[in-house]
Amino acid sequence: MEYPPSYSFASSSHSSHHQPGSTSLSSQRSLISVPSLNPSTTAATTFHQCLTTLKGHTSHISSLTLSGKFLYTGSSDREIRCWNRTPLNSHPQNTILAGNGAVKSLIIQSNKLFSAHQDHKIRVWKISNTNNNGKHDDEVDDHKKYTHVATLPTLGDRASKVLIPKNHVQIRRHKKCTWVHHVDTVSALALSKDGSLLYSVSWDRSIKIWRTKDFACLESVTSAHEDAINAVAVSYDGRVYTGSADKRIKVWRKEEGEGKHRLVESLEKHKSGVNALALSSDERHLYSGACDRSVLVWEKQGERMELVGALRGHTKSILCLAVVADLVCSGSADKTIRIWRGFHAQYSCLAVLEGHAGSIKCLTAVLDHCNPSHSQTSFLVYSGSLDCDIKVWQILLPSI
Repeated sequence: MEYPPSYSFASSSHSSHHQPGSTSLSSQRSLISVPSLNPSTTAATTFHQCLTTLKGHTSHISSLTLSGKFLYTGSSDREIRCWNRTPLNSHPQNTILAGNGAVKSLIIQSNKLFSAHQDHKIRVWKISNTNNNGKHDDEVDDHKKYTHVATLPTLGDRASKVLIPKNHVQIRRHKKCTWVHHVDTVSALALSKDGSLLYSVSWDRSIKIWRTKDFACLESVTSAHEDAINAVAVSYDGRVYTGSADKRIKVWRKEEGEGKHRLVESLEKHKSGVNALALSSDERHLYSGACDRSVLVWEKQGERMELVGALRGHTKSILCLAVVADLVCSGSADKTIRIWRGFHAQYSCLAVLEGHAGSIKCLTAVLDHCNPSHSQTSFLVYSGSLDCDIKVWQILLPSI
């Protein structure tokens, strides 16, 4: 069974995650010792509307991502679907069935789609146009073909490691496997800014780094956390941020000339499992969401991350975060999405988006270039929920 990250449950025998039903999500203690950055939890008056609801999935929406004209969504019954978003089409164009269990994360790099799965695997799909002209421009063809080209770790990676004893790591009392394998749900993916590296994190507590050119596993950080890792974010300067059910956010870096990533900082202000991470557009701020109902705001000061304060208003666990321009979007088990905007160390809740019948599991957002205006800026927010629906929201803000 697949559990939402608010429960921070993993199947590993050494895990100490909360069991579903053991604690009410709304009863998790908020961080009263951390100052609020939003003076009031009341939403400011901002025009917003739900443009449409995309239906077709028959199980929980567990991941989504955007690429050009297309929206990709993954669900807990191993489906990946592709939707044309300009113009918005309420019927999916393609459906891919892959692996077993939930599709936990989706990410696009060039003409490749990477998908992370509950069955411990990462799959790679080549995206091509059905007109076979060799081009990958979204404007050329609205219909795409998806070819499975690899499952990570690849057969070559496994074969090259299996005969050397030092490549084997203990995963359970009487079981070993090579270090290139994830041995539990792959929970999240992130790309380096140049797209050459793929980072994966897992409920097995490890971080793995893959080369996107040939899919080789270059490095594994085992026991990176004391519990399941739920989130990962990568900055332009190569810092890797990981958030875990052990309540910690860890910062990793590999200096030039070093062979492996090393821990440079551990951020320990959350009082419950960390479910989501997102970096601001200028990467000066890190946002973290957890079961304590707060979004914490961290600011980069020199080489350290300092806690600035908390964004409060949600009544249950924060399950996902997304950033677009100077907006922060948070999705919660309270079935709402909040839109935040910061100015001079103060944040306002611009809107509360209501309409889903289940917890908000995943979010992404983008500037709406189809509605240009000198007086207003339009944003599109895409939300996936445990109610099996994807909603598309429009946020209109006065141009600054």
